[in-house]
Amino acid sequence: MAEQSTTAKAAQDGAGYWTANVRIILVSLVIWALVSFGFGILLRPMLSGIEVGGTDLGFWFAQQGSILVFLALIFFYAWRMNKLDREYGVEED
Repeated sequence: MAEQSTTAKAAQDGAGYWTANVRIILVSLVIWALVSFGFGILLRPMLSGIEVGGTDLGFWFAQQGSILVFLALIFFYAWRMNKLDREYGVEED
């Protein structure tokens, strides 16, 4: 009986872990798509009046901003996954 409850709890913890993991991935992908495709391509005409570093904001996002956001997302994902690993007891030493 105790073995079944332990197995059920482990399966529930595993499902919670992967649900949280997929949520983090989806949020990161939406941010990445919005910044790289949205700001760099679709919203570029609306951002053309705002200057950053001598060029318009849409061009800046297309050339540099999306890369910087992508790097920030990598660090955010690593930090958040380490925290999630600790919460579920699957962290590496």
